[in-house]
Amino acid sequence: MTFGEQPAYLRVASDLREKIANGSLPPHTRLPSQARIREEYGVSDTVALEARKVLMAEGLVEGRSGSGTYVRERPVPRRIARSGYRPGAGASPFRQEQTADGMRGTWESRSEQEGASPEIAERLGIEARDRVMRTRYIFREAGEPMMLSTSWEPLAVTGRTPVMLPEEGPLGGCGVVERMAAIDVVVDNMVEQVGARPGLAEELLALGGVPGHVVMVIGRTYYASGRAVETADVVVPADRYRIAYHLPVR
Repeated sequence: MTFGEQPAYLRVASDLREKIANGSLPPHTRLPSQARIREEYGVSDTVALEARKVLMAEGLVEGRSGSGTYVRERPVPRRIARSGYRPGAGASPFRQEQTADGMRGTWESRSEQEGASPEIAERLGIEARDRVMRTRYIFREAGEPMMLSTSWEPLAVTGRTPVMLPEEGPLGGCGVVERMAAIDVVVDNMVEQVGARPGLAEELLALGGVPGHVVMVIGRTYYASGRAVETADVVVPADRYRIAYHLPVR
C-alpha cells in the first residue's frame, strides 16, 4: 500500500476505521493482529501498534485480556432534549427534558457544603472559598447511566431557607427556577456552553465508558437580575447521546 504525506499509522487507522464503518469488520470481530497489520500494510510493528492505539482511543475497538482486540458494538445515539420549557411546578427538570422523547428517568443525588473553587467562584460571581451547596447527580434511563451533573448554589442566596438542599424539603427536585421563586428570587436568564473533552476516569466509571471516550460537557448557569444563583456541569457520553435543543423563536 502506498502512503502519502499523512503519517503511516494514521493511514492504517483510517483504512481499518473504514472497514469497521462499512461492516467489513463487524462488531465483536477480532481486529487483525499486529503481525497481520504489519504484513498487510507493509509497515513496521511500531506503526501497527500506533494504528491500533488510535482506534482504541476513538472507542472503536476494545482490548480483552488474554484474547486480543475486538470491534466494539456501536450504540445508536439517543437524544437528550433540552429546552426552556417548564410545565407545572412539581416536575423535575430531568423528567421535563426527557418527556418529549417518551423517556422515563431516575436519579440519585448527594449534597454537601464546601468552599467555592476559583473557577466556580468566577462563574457564580462570588469570592473563592465562599460557601456553596454542591449537589452531585447521576441520572439513569431504563437503569442505564446516561448523564452526570454537579451543581453549585451560593449559600448567600439559599442558606437558612427551605430550599437550601435541592433534593429535600417541599420543593425537593423541582428545579432551580421553581425553588428560587419560593424564596422570592426570580430567575430570568440561563446560559449554557457546550464543549467536549476526554472523560475523566471517575466519570467514565460511573457512565460505563472506557478510557479515551469523549464526553460532552454542558456548563449551565442560571441568573436572577444579572446575579448567578446556580451553576452546573452536565456530563454526557458523546458516543451514546446527542444534545437536542428546542428553543422558542421570539
